[in-house]
Amino acid sequence: MIQNMAQSTILVEAHYLPSIQYFSKLTKCSTLILEAHENYQKGSYRNRCHIAGANGMMRLSIPLRKGKNEQLSIQKTAISYEEPWISQHWQSIRSAYGNAPYFPYYQDELKALFQARPSYLFDWNKALIALLIELLQIEVKVQYSDDYIKAPDPGILDLRGLIHPKSHRQQADRNFQPVPYPQLFEERHGFLPNLSILDLLFCTGPQALLYLEESFVL
Repeated sequence: MIQNMAQSTILVEAHYLPSIQYFSKLTKCSTLILEAHENYQKGSYRNRCHIAGANGMMRLSIPLRKGKNEQLSIQKTAISYEEPWISQHWQSIRSAYGNAPYFPYYQDELKALFQARPSYLFDWNKALIALLIELLQIEVKVQYSDDYIKAPDPGILDLRGLIHPKSHRQQADRNFQPVPYPQLFEERHGFLPNLSILDLLFCTGPQALLYLEESFVL
């Protein structure tokens, strides 16, 4: 599907604490364009992620303000604070990874973002993605689409819709092959592939970039 991404540009949606599959693409391109003018789609990674806790895989979902969010502009998709989800998510992350070898090295910068109250989903996701790129030391330039891109220009690889919670879509990505790494609860649950990038980052630290690069195959 993808033959050569070196020095290329990819176009993809902004996900919440994106997956390892998502970040494996960023290691093979020079420019990332986040789709800033799409419509929200439910059942996607836009407002959910998966982490690994003591009881197995756990889904974290961002609640949205009540109303018809489907087909609403992603920049107008508002986050709900009727429940204290942001502190609950951070507590879940701390509980899952507090004993991970590299959690102490990254927790302060992530916690600072989790103390904010972003109004809109896109703003929250792009702030997290920018920080994670920095922590992972991925050399990629981040841009945002000026309008909805119906037909990308030649040289722009369109990955929108490829990275999705549904397993059959993950299997359709022939360029992604999860590389096992030490996980906290692996003896209890076995290796859980393609979780949020947080799992890889907290478990492997500076080696995370190498695992991401190895997860991209031709």
